Amino acid sequence: MPSFLPTTPPTLPEGLRALGLRRTAAELVDVLARATRHRWGPVQVLEELVRTEHQDRAQRSLERRLAQARLGTFKPMADFDWTWPKTMDRAAVERVLGLGFLDRAENVILAATSGLGKTMLAKNVAHQAVLAGYSVRCVTAADLLLDLEGQETSRALERRLRAYVKPRLVLVDELGYLAYDNRAADLLFQVVNRRYEKGSLLVTTNLAFKAWHTIFPNAACVTALLDRLTHHAEIIPITGDSYRQHEAEAALKARRAKT
Repeated sequence: MPSFLPTTPPTLPEGLRALGLRRTAAELVDVLARATRHRWGPVQVLEELVRTEHQDRAQRSLERRLAQARLGTFKPMADFDWTWPKTMDRAAVERVLGLGFLDRAENVILAATSGLGKTMLAKNVAHQAVLAGYSVRCVTAADLLLDLEGQETSRALERRLRAYVKPRLVLVDELGYLAYDNRAADLLFQVVNRRYEKGSLLVTTNLAFKAWHTIFPNAACVTALLDRLTHHAEIIPITGDSYRQHEAEAALKARRAKT
């Protein structure tokens, strides 16, 4: 009878790595040295090994979720100027940052013209969700629809749709800057419909809902799309002047002052 057992038994570190205990394998010698120095008992040694292994797995899980989220670069909330927008419900923004909407599978819609920080706010919410252990995916509306429209078979499209349905939170950024055809409208509707009351969408848009017909000028599904998107949603309008333009003007004045 053939034997499937290894011809030589693994070393202890090899055996630990084979069991998926990579941090324990890497730090075993150091832990045992500390245990000897401090005269730990067997239970203390095991507790330390469990602690370090749990810490390592939590860190790797966080790094994996951050990579999957594809957040890109963004400014932290500490850099947000709450006084700049002319109107904004700060309590609503802070409520969203608390992430309670995720457990209720509600949506969040940040509506503002360019330069008022809606993407910054949205990415901070998404980052908080990653830190809290939620799965997150961030994508611009243009990239989302380009991805879905680029699938050549129904099976490939179904696979990509599932990729946008699975995360607990999907951030769809910059919806409203470009116009799309009926096919794109139908694809976005599929994403919204499949996530309806199952997972949260965080949408940033530069348009009021009454102007969404300009995004999908000939689509019949716009009303149904908006109905599902806004049914269980925290809608936060932000008004004011572009902060980016303000920063650019300040930088120009500073350069002129030096010359």
